[in-house]
Amino acid sequence: MQLGILLTKDHRLLSVAAILDVFESVNRFYTEENKKEPFTIELLYMPGHETQYPGYVTKATDHETYYDIILIPSFRQGWMPNSPDPNFSWIPWLQHQYREGAVVASFCTGAFLLASTGLLDNKPATTHINAGGAFARAFPKVILQSEAVVTEKDRVYTSGGATNSFHLMMLLLEVYCSRKVAVKAAKVFSVDMDRNRQTYFGTFSPAEDHGDDLVKLAQEEIRKNFSKGNTIEEIITDVPASRRNLVRRFKQVTGITPIEYLQKTRIEAAKQLLEQSRQSIMEVMYESGYNDLKTFRSLFKKTVGMTPKMYRDKFSGQMV
Repeated sequence: MQLGILLTKDHRLLSVAAILDVFESVNRFYTEENKKEPFTIELLYMPGHETQYPGYVTKATDHETYYDIILIPSFRQGWMPNSPDPNFSWIPWLQHQYREGAVVASFCTGAFLLASTGLLDNKPATTHINAGGAFARAFPKVILQSEAVVTEKDRVYTSGGATNSFHLMMLLLEVYCSRKVAVKAAKVFSVDMDRNRQTYFGTFSPAEDHGDDLVKLAQEEIRKNFSKGNTIEEIITDVPASRRNLVRRFKQVTGITPIEYLQKTRIEAAKQLLEQSRQSIMEVMYESGYNDLKTFRSLFKKTVGMTPKMYRDKFSGQMV
């Protein structure tokens, strides 16, 4: 199989290195058994934007070579299409390759480039958990599943942040080699193949540079008073706008409603307390703005993917 790895501008070196490590290791599995290597691996750059990769031969894309699998590494930051940017040149090439039958997969924030091709429209996708808000605003036609580790539909794959890249590669190995090969690779790289959520790795850090002063005021009120009021109306009572107008503008620039924003703020506060304090679960609940333990546990698990106790056990260095 022809496997192409894109050397996009501002890609993460670690992302490319991880991809090479996995697929070269799988090729080695086969040669050690005197079998033909399943992958012909090529590092690709756009003509006019030559990119070197130490220890490897890189190749410019052309219109004569077609790939079975194309992998888009993550970016150092979420990339957005802009015509002067050389990454913009990848879009028609990726569209053409897909039409000719290629599988296209993105890792982490590489989903921003993949979504820019339109190939993710009306399909599920994931990206780094902390880039989900920006992704949703930029690509409203994509069905964002921010909690997902991996998504797939119609030969288009995406993965979440960091180590989730390995889960996508294990899936590709299972599909295009065998379950046996995928399990062998998972053991070599210590990948837990059963993990299917990334929500507990996320941090709620909403953007406030959107230019809407009214929404920013509402954000400030929520941040200051999230633990004091029982309802969103009590918290944003000093914001000079009708509820309907505020909700519309708030969702337009943040991607979520004020109620959802309040909930995420409270859950993020609870996570910080569970990580850094010795307070009991009840005390964490009250300081986060909740007063019913059952509701708190239910919302926490729904948002984070595990119970408050499980989260503390996983991420706290404190003895409680």
